[in-house]
Amino acid sequence: MYKVHFENRFILISSEPDRVQKYGLFHKFHDTKELYRLISDFQTDTKISAINIYGPDIKHIWKIFRIYFTEVGAAGGLVKHSSGRFLFIEKKGKLDLPKGHIEPGEEPEECALREVSEECGIDGHKIIKPLEPSYHTYTWEGISYLKKTSWFLMEYDGRMVTEPQVREGITTVEWLLPEEISKIKSSAWLSLMDLINLSVFKA
Repeated sequence: MYKVHFENRFILISSEPDRVQKYGLFHKFHDTKELYRLISDFQTDTKISAINIYGPDIKHIWKIFRIYFTEVGAAGGLVKHSSGRFLFIEKKGKLDLPKGHIEPGEEPEECALREVSEECGIDGHKIIKPLEPSYHTYTWEGISYLKKTSWFLMEYDGRMVTEPQVREGITTVEWLLPEEISKIKSSAWLSLMDLINLSVFKA
C-alpha cells in the first residue's frame, strides 16, 4: 500500500479497495492514460479529499504512478529525548519534523542527522531505526514533483534546545510528551500525523 499526500489530501494505492476509510472516489486501475488523467484531475480539483486507486498488481501501479512525476529525495528525524519528549518544529506556519533534501552523494541517514542539527541546533543525536517513508507531491515552475522522505527514529540525551534556527525558517522548537502530541493535530500536516500515529502511539 502506498499513500501519496497532496498537501492535506491524498491518493492511496492498494491491491484491494480500502473500505475502512472514507474516500471521495474509488478507482480500479485499467491503463496508464486513465491513471494519468485521474492524477491530473485530482491535482486540479481540490474538492476531492482522497482517492483510492486499486488493482492486483500494486507494484506495477506504483511504478506507473511514479513515472508521472519528477522524483526527489529527502530525509528527516523523529527525535526522542531521554526524558521521553519528542522534538517538533514550526515552519511555514505548520508544525513539522526536521527534514530536508538529500544532497548529491549523501545517504538518507547522513541527511537526516545533518538536517536535525541544522534546523534544531542539537548534536549527539543517534539513529535508532528507520521508520516508514512518506510521499508527497508539489508543483514548481510547472513541474510535478514526487518527494520521498526517509524518516528515522533518533535518540538524544543532551540539552533540549528551544531556540529556533531563524536562518532555516524555523519559528518554533518544542519538546512534547506523547500525551501532548494531540494538540498539534490541527496545525500539522496529515502526513506528519500518519507518521506520529505509527511511530509514537504504536511503538
